[in-house]
Amino acid sequence: MNKVSYFYLILLAFAFFSAAGHAEDRPVRELKAFLDTTKTLTADFKQVLINEAGDPVQTSDGIFYLQRPGKFRWDYQRPFQQQIIANSGKVWFYDTDLEQVTIKKLDESLGSTPALLLSGEVSLEENFIMEQQGEDEGLLWVKLLPKNEESGFKYVLIGLNNGILGGMELSDNFGQLTRIYFSNVRINQAIRPDLFQFRAPKGVDIFSE
Repeated sequence: MNKVSYFYLILLAFAFFSAAGHAEDRPVRELKAFLDTTKTLTADFKQVLINEAGDPVQTSDGIFYLQRPGKFRWDYQRPFQQQIIANSGKVWFYDTDLEQVTIKKLDESLGSTPALLLSGEVSLEENFIMEQQGEDEGLLWVKLLPKNEESGFKYVLIGLNNGILGGMELSDNFGQLTRIYFSNVRINQAIRPDLFQFRAPKGVDIFSE
């Protein structure tokens, strides 16, 4: 998956902890309740990239950390090591194998809808059409269709397991489908502050956009 797709995906993953809608159907009510009560989250994840033929072409796993407001971290551990850390309005992408760091700013110029949601000042209802999708794979799903045609993705699905985040599915405008499954989810436990501080190792190439 290219860095653009990664960027939209992590923005979306974080965005759902920054704003909530007010629809009345059960899946959206559970999503709203989860967002309203979650301040920190730590979870293991498995990410699967699906091609246009419906076949899995890449599987990754690692650990996801979130702390509101404005901080998250994806540690990709297998098959390749990568860190994606957000703090103070910036996102650092560190590719261990390439010895390369890319820094992006979280503002409206980078995928307006997901970035705006990070602020917590807009609701999901203002930016998405929300549809309940029923139950599948043991998860209760909510589908979000972006109202902004330039958002960079077609839709995102959020799956809840007994009111707790269990999965995500993202269909982007590059024809890629990404599924993420969360396990060992831990809510509102203390997270070390240094996990959200990125310090570039010596000798790596740094690119700022």
